[in-house]
Amino acid sequence: MKVGDRHFRTIWLNKDEHSVDIIDQRWLPHSFRIETLRSMREAAVAIKDMWVRGAPLIGVTAAYGIALQMRDDPSDAALETAWTTLHETRPTAINLRWALNEMRRELKPLPPSSRAGAAYAKAAAMADEDVELNRGIGRNGLEIIRQIAARKGQGEPVNILTHCNAGWLATVDYGTATAPVYLATEERIPVHVYVDETRPRNQGAFLTAWEMAGHGVPHTLIVDNAGGHLMQRGQIDMVIVGTDRTTANGDVCNKIGTYLKALAARDNDVPFYVALPSPTIDWTVHDGLKEIPIEERSADEVSFVQGRLADGTVAQVRISPDATPAANPAFDVTPARLVSGLITERGVCEASPRGLRAMFPEAVKAAE
Repeated sequence: MKVGDRHFRTIWLNKDEHSVDIIDQRWLPHSFRIETLRSMREAAVAIKDMWVRGAPLIGVTAAYGIALQMRDDPSDAALETAWTTLHETRPTAINLRWALNEMRRELKPLPPSSRAGAAYAKAAAMADEDVELNRGIGRNGLEIIRQIAARKGQGEPVNILTHCNAGWLATVDYGTATAPVYLATEERIPVHVYVDETRPRNQGAFLTAWEMAGHGVPHTLIVDNAGGHLMQRGQIDMVIVGTDRTTANGDVCNKIGTYLKALAARDNDVPFYVALPSPTIDWTVHDGLKEIPIEERSADEVSFVQGRLADGTVAQVRISPDATPAANPAFDVTPARLVSGLITERGVCEASPRGLRAMFPEAVKAAE
């Protein structure tokens, strides 16, 4: 996607062909900053402290983290240390483990002298693959938007609610939940996006709204609790969200608050879709509520909020009493029964073992 007149991915190899540049998302939407990662440890910090976030981008960043380690030390011990260090950064997003396993599988059989070059090539290929997967998601989701647009009056926008940021900032490019929106905009299909603020880190307000504005997509920022109200009033045609991990039976683990949107959608007969690339499917998990670890993040994310002051300074301010403790579960699980369909790079399937098996038969076989 473009920032101003320049095309950007969220992560790319620096001109020195060793270090890796990222868009540092901590400062958006008020400041656009690029950070350079020069070691595996710096890549781990970038993932853990959410300089980068979103399951697909976390995976690719981890892959480049392995490459940075292989440049510094290509030994077996260093490879295992890098795998463990990076794996511990974020426990919920399955793309992280998938990417690390792919890198280890590629590098382990090679002699140490060949590992650095192979690691950089593999990480770059994973980044390119993510872009193509997201294009596929966009094309398949676009068909759903087209169908809704055809049922509405001429020129009436398709009103879409999204939660958190499943845009190009959460991937290498295009995004998952936003990819169909971007393609619809390019085809001049009228769309309007209601953007959930997504407390406590406000990824919707900070990131999705910034993306929408930059791409010229009509959008409105709403508080998290307004989604159900808008559905009751018939102002939402569909919900599209992303996912950090989808189980083999179709349960969806996504940013906290997703489950409540799914409940409201079901009660108001609003279709609720989840957009995901196939690496986000965890074929080893069959019950999201019981088997997916839910990351508990710092209470400060709840107690403080970041914003721009009148003088232009970006600062954090406390919004709760000093003596009040806070809990901060970062994700929740939406049961498959509440999901209208899974939008993947291969097509749209039902959120069920049967639907996923039919869409990805080779992955099922590999997992058995």
